[in-house]
Amino acid sequence: MRQIRQSKKLQGVRYDVRGPILVEAQRLEAEGHRILKLNIGNTAPFGFEAPEAILADMIHHLPTSQGYSDSQGIYSARTAVVNYYQSHGLREVGVEDVYIGNGVSELISMVLQAFIDDGNEVLVPAPDYPLWTGAVTLSGGTAVHYRCDEENGWSPDLADIEAKITERTHALVIINPNNPTGAVYSAETVKGMIDIARRHQLVVMADEIYEKIIFDDAEHHHVATYGGSDVLTLTFSGLSKAYRVCGYRAGWVMISGPKEIAGDFLEGLTLIANMRMCANVPAQHAIQTALGGYQSVEELVVPGGRYYEQSMLADRLLNQIPGVSNVTPRGALYCFPRLDPDVYAIDDDQQLVIDLLRSKKLLVTHGTGFNWPAPDHFRLVTLPEAAVLEEAIGRIADFLATRR
Repeated sequence: MRQIRQSKKLQGVRYDVRGPILVEAQRLEAEGHRILKLNIGNTAPFGFEAPEAILADMIHHLPTSQGYSDSQGIYSARTAVVNYYQSHGLREVGVEDVYIGNGVSELISMVLQAFIDDGNEVLVPAPDYPLWTGAVTLSGGTAVHYRCDEENGWSPDLADIEAKITERTHALVIINPNNPTGAVYSAETVKGMIDIARRHQLVVMADEIYEKIIFDDAEHHHVATYGGSDVLTLTFSGLSKAYRVCGYRAGWVMISGPKEIAGDFLEGLTLIANMRMCANVPAQHAIQTALGGYQSVEELVVPGGRYYEQSMLADRLLNQIPGVSNVTPRGALYCFPRLDPDVYAIDDDQQLVIDLLRSKKLLVTHGTGFNWPAPDHFRLVTLPEAAVLEEAIGRIADFLATRR
């Protein structure tokens, strides 16, 4: 019989956060092993619960959430998003500039489908959140990876960005705070990236889902505030991480800048939004409550808060392992440590994390899964409580001792 094969559009598309390593973890679980999963930033399994006000408001609105909403989202949710950005200096945005989606992931795919023609190039950071590279590829484009400099706190290399621009380059992706590195970009860096986009007439796509999870003296700078009236900027954010509601799938994209030159693109984005009918309606009701209510995340990101303390603990413990170095995260929920090639001879980092999984029943993600070019990093989620995190990094240390 004829073999049924996957679409050729999937060639080159990877999402290793839930790839072969997770399949192996599931196989081990089926055999009865208990796996500690530190491969994905899913808050609920680690005891982070949604604010009670969000739950109450969603329950209250369930009787009126049975039908489709406007394809761009319910008015109260979009108004809340607009009010939030206006309070951060973006006075020119309106309700018509906001699209609500089933998380940022869906909106990234929708935007790229509406934007990319075959052969278009999009500048994406290395390392990146791999959905960006996969979605660009699936949409027919080419992801061109610009370097983030580990020795400079994982800040984007502006010269490398500019050197990789060609006549086919159409957009620049900025992930800030960054997943997987935990970097939070300075105002100078953000402005420098916007200046590059301005000179080369690029659309800027700013993934800011971790904007409220920043530590110590780090300050988050909204990319759109530097775009002004002449750089079209699409800002992606949502509730999943800051409000601990990953499963609710409540995100948005907000368009700012010279919208008068983007009418055709926005018509296409609206068409795609119409085709998927709407985002799930109950979760949309959580947006106004979240953005306008008590910001409980602030208790988590200061000294003594779990997000903060666990990130700092993981950083400290990782740096104590011989041959391992980690840049202290300034935000987000991850560490992205480096394995010194002079200490650990690694040719295949995916195999390394599979070996770790089989040996220590601990699931992390290999660095090349985030489009980092060398097999010398891995990503660790910092969500477990301190005792569990200490145990997990102890397992990593024991495993690496056999590899030195």
